[in-house]
Amino acid sequence: MTGGRSTTRLAILALAGLLALPVLALAQEDAPRTDWGAPDLQGIWDFRTITPMERPEDLGDKAFLTEEEAAERERNAVERDIELWEAEARRTEAGGSVGGYNNFWMDRGTRVIGTRRTSLIIDPPNGRLPEMTEAGRARRADGRGSFSDRIQESYTDFSNADRCLTGFNAGPPITPGGYNQNVQIFQTPDHVVLMTEMVHTVRAVPLDGRPALDGSLAQWSGDSRGHWEGDTLVVRTGNFDVDRNWRGASAGMQLEERFTRVDADTLEYEYTVTDPETWVAPWTVNLPMVRSDLPLFEYACHEGNYAMETMLTGARTEAAAAAAAEAAAK
Repeated sequence: MTGGRSTTRLAILALAGLLALPVLALAQEDAPRTDWGAPDLQGIWDFRTITPMERPEDLGDKAFLTEEEAAERERNAVERDIELWEAEARRTEAGGSVGGYNNFWMDRGTRVIGTRRTSLIIDPPNGRLPEMTEAGRARRADGRGSFSDRIQESYTDFSNADRCLTGFNAGPPITPGGYNQNVQIFQTPDHVVLMTEMVHTVRAVPLDGRPALDGSLAQWSGDSRGHWEGDTLVVRTGNFDVDRNWRGASAGMQLEERFTRVDADTLEYEYTVTDPETWVAPWTVNLPMVRSDLPLFEYACHEGNYAMETMLTGARTEAAAAAAAEAAAK
């Protein structure tokens, strides 16, 4: 897979205005607009951050970091990258270490989000995901693919991320993770198009008021419809294919995303997930994105499916050993 970008390219977020609505409103007035008068969301947006999705339990009710705490976390992230870059190579060993990506290919980021929140989740107030239902936990466990301890019998037992059908950070909703953490947005009066760098997933969002697709037509990225609420683009998506198994979500998951151009270099992205079959309450994430002047990179995901053949070798080897033992016992 193609890696991401140098950690020196991420500008420091300046989102103090998000903490005060009047300041945010003023910033929106200065934000770029299209020739037809709509807020201009176009460009390439970088969503890397070391701010975790969920607030660490040891932080309790602490919703925000101090400036000193944020600086320490960012310094530690840089030092960790340097340590990993300089580490000795680890060979893959049968029955032992499976190795892993060289850190050159990782691009987790080195910055906390500008508001210094201790989690990307802003609701529930504890900054953590709501409790999952029993059915949700079962779906999540069933979709772990190569990250589970079971031997996969078929390529269909692997997750869609294993099979390079969907990206693990591409969404929707867009979620930081690993590398290729960029999204490019294109815009016309009637459509907004989002293309993520991971897997180059393209999602076209009509803005013309057309009805949603029939509920029987499920899609990997769901079926999206958008409209403007003032200067905020609101995108509602349903009809998700349950086999994408995003965090264990059900086919009935409903997603609302909100995109607000705060200023020339900042796009505020916020989304709410509602899925009572999976979580006992809705939950909301706020993820400010930063404009990038660089193009999207190519994305290559075990080209030729050589990796899939190798990943299935374990099951074939186990089956052959069982057959040999059975034959020897006769």
